[in-house]
Amino acid sequence: MTISTTVLLQWRPERLARWLMLTLMAAVMSGCASGPGATARDPFEPFNRNVSQFNESVDAAVLKPVATAYKQATPPLVRTGISNFFGNLSDVWSFVNSALQFKFRNAAENFMRVNVNTFFGLGGILDIASELNIDRHREDFGQTLGRWGVPTGPYIVLPLLGPSTLRDTLALTLDRQGDPASHVDPSASRNALYVLPAVDARSNLLRAGAVLDEAALDKYTFTRDIYLQRRRAEIFDGNEPDAGEQPEPASVGK
Repeated sequence: MTISTTVLLQWRPERLARWLMLTLMAAVMSGCASGPGATARDPFEPFNRNVSQFNESVDAAVLKPVATAYKQATPPLVRTGISNFFGNLSDVWSFVNSALQFKFRNAAENFMRVNVNTFFGLGGILDIASELNIDRHREDFGQTLGRWGVPTGPYIVLPLLGPSTLRDTLALTLDRQGDPASHVDPSASRNALYVLPAVDARSNLLRAGAVLDEAALDKYTFTRDIYLQRRRAEIFDGNEPDAGEQPEPASVGK
């Protein structure tokens, strides 16, 4: 089954998440988890590698050229303002998830960031909060589930969206609903608010991507390991338990 990138970008988040879940279910039912080299944390490796290759093809054909042109045509000051604006929008959902995790100091700082940057930073174009040393704490609902003991589940590579886990995939719909851009009408404006930050984020990774492409390593394994380590560090805020303890927090003591 194939579907164009253009059509996917026009879908509402709920519909996209539903299609991704159906794709995953089809992969599981087809028995792709039994391929060689499968591990406990990556039982869908053959399927994941195929999706990863598809994503790389889309990136090479569409996203990377667009991001390169965007970086060349857009002044650095404008790109910084765009990054700041969408970072300010993401702080809203980070505030909610910080509160849900009982990280009240982080929640307070995210709340302060949103207010300072919205009212004094021209709607978030200027990052005044960082100048005032108010830290940003990125949180999503997948981290919230992990904070309260929901297991990671198997590693999954989602079409177009990239690395994930079963837990993070299940949280995707709620994360999209928590994104202020998802409530923007008309749909053309909403789609622009999805595409522009993706292009901006990809432009910031052009140099890192070039280094990774030139390195003599298995990109799939490298990306998987880095993603899983980063997500674990985000849930534990860098204070990971000893190797003999549970891989996910069963309770919250902070």
